[in-house]
Amino acid sequence: MMHEKKRIALSSVFAALVITSLKLVVGLTTNSLGILSEAAHSGLDLLAALITFFAVSISDRKPDRGHQFGHGKIENLSALFETLLLILTCGWIISEAVQRLFFKKVEIEASLWGFLVIIISIVVDISRSRALSRVAKKYNSQALEADALHFSSDVWSSLVVILGLVFVSFGYFWVDAVAAIAVAMLVLVVSYRLGRRTINVLIDGSLPPGEEMWLNNYLSKLVEPVIGYHGLRTRTAGATRYIEVHLVFRPDLTIEETHKIGDAVTGEINKKFPEANVMVHFDYYKDE
Repeated sequence: MMHEKKRIALSSVFAALVITSLKLVVGLTTNSLGILSEAAHSGLDLLAALITFFAVSISDRKPDRGHQFGHGKIENLSALFETLLLILTCGWIISEAVQRLFFKKVEIEASLWGFLVIIISIVVDISRSRALSRVAKKYNSQALEADALHFSSDVWSSLVVILGLVFVSFGYFWVDAVAAIAVAMLVLVVSYRLGRRTINVLIDGSLPPGEEMWLNNYLSKLVEPVIGYHGLRTRTAGATRYIEVHLVFRPDLTIEETHKIGDAVTGEINKKFPEANVMVHFDYYKDE
């Protein structure tokens, strides 16, 4: 698992490095704010990819005396840091675009190289996003999922920039600044979604409603000697879900019988959530 996560994260670092360099060179050559905003966005993707690489390298380390629940939340911290970087960059892009729209005139060259680098970027971004998303789902990695969101947002923002360059080629230079604002707004939407989910994990929020609903449905359908359940609690740290529940048994059951049922329940939950750390507590019904 660790090898595959590190490999996909490292490949994203190299991809982001190449794309950022191409966009920066072409953006400076053509003076296109749309391409420069994309270069800044890709530069953050490079930084985010580096952070993700180090995060996944650390997150799957085994628990130790100083971190008895493991190191999983380093992934969530890296995702939050990525979100903050994106928000700051979007602020700069919008500010510069407003300056160009209303306060200063800038000549822009809509060259073939500008179109070419954006098209190459789209192809790379689609490939990276799919690969990262596949591994993120496989290992429930929020850090890799954040990286996948970064690359997928690049696809849409690059399409917006191409549209801006088309209008620039006909003399509508203001469209380039508008395209840059559109890029920033797209990134802000992605950042908001990622940041909200990341913060929820860092403050030990529960599992998504659909997953918690599955747990409640499964537990409510347990039959005797399980009389009921209570105290269902869930949280996530990195790629690991923590699920805790109290099962209520008939009082005539032996310890061995309750443990056997508890193991069966744990097994069923792990079929749905293979990476989950499940703790089942045993309570006995008392008829008062």
